[in-house]
Amino acid sequence: MTSEITLFVNPTAGRGRGAHAAQPAASALRAAGFSVRTVLGQNAGDALTRARAAVADGTGALIAVGGDGMAHLALQAVAGTRTPLGLVAVGTGNDLARALGLPIRDPAAAGRRIADALKGGELPDIDLGQVGDRWFGTVLASGFDSRVNDRGNRLRWPTGRFKYDLAMIAELAAFKPFPYRIRLDDGEVREIEATLVAVGNGSSYGGGMRICPGADLTDGLFDITVVGDCGRATLLRVFPSVYRGTHVDHPKVTVHRAAKVEIGAAGITGYADGEPLGPLPLTARCVRGAVRVAGL
Repeated sequence: MTSEITLFVNPTAGRGRGAHAAQPAASALRAAGFSVRTVLGQNAGDALTRARAAVADGTGALIAVGGDGMAHLALQAVAGTRTPLGLVAVGTGNDLARALGLPIRDPAAAGRRIADALKGGELPDIDLGQVGDRWFGTVLASGFDSRVNDRGNRLRWPTGRFKYDLAMIAELAAFKPFPYRIRLDDGEVREIEATLVAVGNGSSYGGGMRICPGADLTDGLFDITVVGDCGRATLLRVFPSVYRGTHVDHPKVTVHRAAKVEIGAAGITGYADGEPLGPLPLTARCVRGAVRVAGL
């Protein structure tokens, strides 16, 4: 493996933590004998082009410094290649790093873990979700949660997590379940009323909300959590238990496992790793062993 590796940095992640995190991570990697180059990019598209060029040029690893958005972008460059992915998780959510048991908001520790894994050749494969030509590592969200994302992204004020809290309140005021069409693997199409459908390669989204608590990144299957037809009062009672993952015990919640899922619902946007994929219908496939990870 080449000793030159690439830091893929989002300087704005975690309200500026991305820029500050790059230095201690780079220092830890250089101390272990690696040559480190940095890729920033003028915007997401330019950054991805540069990251893909680094992978094509044979970089020893692509290390995403930021949050789940940066990890998502990095996946588009390394998925399906043998270039290892490293994560220096310093964003707001950090759900992919959380699912992998990696250091959170400790860039020096993350850099040391990655260096040890690269030098020791400990680079296990994990599964990824794929929708068209887009890859995702954690959860494909659709329904109430994605509507909150839609509304939050439109708000100019307040900033940070508070705007999504405000968006949730607004969506609750207008809340009603959505008519879905769902097909698991090659089974029959089911028509249901549901509050949300979450397709989990990983277990959590939104900074530790364990919407798919049983999801396994190495089993070749999604966990699909369906929160059924429920009212505002039930949703408010069930919602806090998502952080513990115990919402799946509620009678309105069902969990399915499948390698492929087709979901359709009018007026709903799908989000994966917190990034918009586009309107439903969407078809997601779980691709076994799609990416190598350094630092586990």
